[in-house]
Order: sequence, then structure tokens, then C-alpha cells
Amino acid sequence: MARTKKVKMAGRYGPRYGLRVRRTLIEIETAQRKKYVCKKCGKKAVKRVGTAIWECRSCGYKFAGGAYIPTSPSMKLVEQALSKGRSL
Repeated sequence: MARTKKVKMAGRYGPRYGLRVRRTLIEIETAQRKKYVCKKCGKKAVKRVGTAIWECRSCGYKFAGGAYIPTSPSMKLVEQALSKGRSL
């Protein structure tokens, strides 16, 4: 099979579904497959296990997060509110 240049992982869909849909798919899937920093040990070893389940491959720490990235925007707001409440 031929290599893809610009389309990356969306190449498996060929010309179907439109350019905008395939571009958003590329953004989501690259973020989903990327390694993230662990909150517990600090290493860049967190990978997605399943929908909203993330696991550090180094220390084994498993936690629930966002569907495609470990921390969703709403989760960040909650953490900020909790940290402000503790400091008062």
C-alpha cells in the first residue's frame, strides 16, 4: 500500500467523509495516541487503555480522565476550583 503524506492516519478512509472531518480525526487521534506525563511519577509514560481510562506504563498508576486526552477542559476547571478552596 502507498505511503500517505498529508493525510496521516485518515488515509485509511481515502476520499470519503470530506476533508474537514478527516482533519479533525487526525487531530483527535494524534492527541489520543501521544504519550503524556504521569501525575504520580512525573515520567512521560501515560497511554490510553480504553475510553477515558489512562495508565502509566512506568509506575502502573491507572486513572480516569478525558476520552481522548488525560485531562479534559472541564477537569482542569474543577482542579483549579478545588485548589483555590484548599488554600483559603
